[in-house]
Amino acid sequence: MFDHLEIKVLPPGRFPAQVRFWVNGEDVVEVAVGDGGRGPYAADALPADLPSPLRATGEARRLELGEPDCTGDCCGFLAVVVQRFGEIVQWSDWEVPWAVHSPMPYPPPELHFDASQYDAEVARAEADRWWQVYS
Repeated sequence: MFDHLEIKVLPPGRFPAQVRFWVNGEDVVEVAVGDGGRGPYAADALPADLPSPLRATGEARRLELGEPDCTGDCCGFLAVVVQRFGEIVQWSDWEVPWAVHSPMPYPPPELHFDASQYDAEVARAEADRWWQVYS
């Protein structure tokens, strides 16, 4: 059974519009870094004129998913290695901010997404630019 990804953009508030990642119905950033944490800025994660860094390719790369309210430069980032293996997208080799006490197991489990569902969700998030009105 595959994991299920939803990408949501939160409206600006204390920070500019930010991206949150819901996996299997849970906000990964909130679980890992707590209520005060944030996801990457929408403008960085979903750039208008470039492919999103959220896209999965055959080359493994580190993807920053969030950081605590004290910033990632202080306590570390919530990050994962994303890579495509044929029809599977894998998130593995997690990094969790060191000063945050969260209910997320350590190390967090590998996640495996159906590549077509993953690609469709990233494409949907890239196309939905509503948050730019507030930027």
